[in-house]
Amino acid sequence: MSDNCLFCRIARHEIPAHVIHEDDRLLAFLDIQPVRPGHTLIIPKQHYPYYEDMPADLAASIVNLGQRLGRQMKRLYGVERVGFAFTGIHVAHAHAHVVPMHHPQDVTSTQYIEQQDLTFRMPPQPPQDVLAATAAELRGQLRGGREREDAGNA
Repeated sequence: MSDNCLFCRIARHEIPAHVIHEDDRLLAFLDIQPVRPGHTLIIPKQHYPYYEDMPADLAASIVNLGQRLGRQMKRLYGVERVGFAFTGIHVAHAHAHVVPMHHPQDVTSTQYIEQQDLTFRMPPQPPQDVLAATAAELRGQLRGGREREDAGNA
């Protein structure tokens, strides 16, 4: 882990986060500036600057958790699609975004925007109690969803 990396500090619990899932290798928590409610980040606890630096099995674990979370987000938020993207734009620590998509513009490429001189701002940060309630709801869905998935595979 890196001493100054924001996500390493979150993984060490030095900075609070609204945690959705934690195991020995991964941490999933709410983005504090969500595109949509439920927007979750999944990070490896070990520091890798970019997703291509991670071992393949670790990346697969992140995708697996993203799929599980995406299925629950579809049910919880009534959306048809959930966006999943590995990025490293604002923090150089491999991470994936899982975003319930209410509109195609929720996750889009700037290549498709006609106006060339647009400026962007970060989405607003919801109050801590709203983030806490969203995290609790997603944690419950993820735990319950695992039980439903296991029962369906039996």
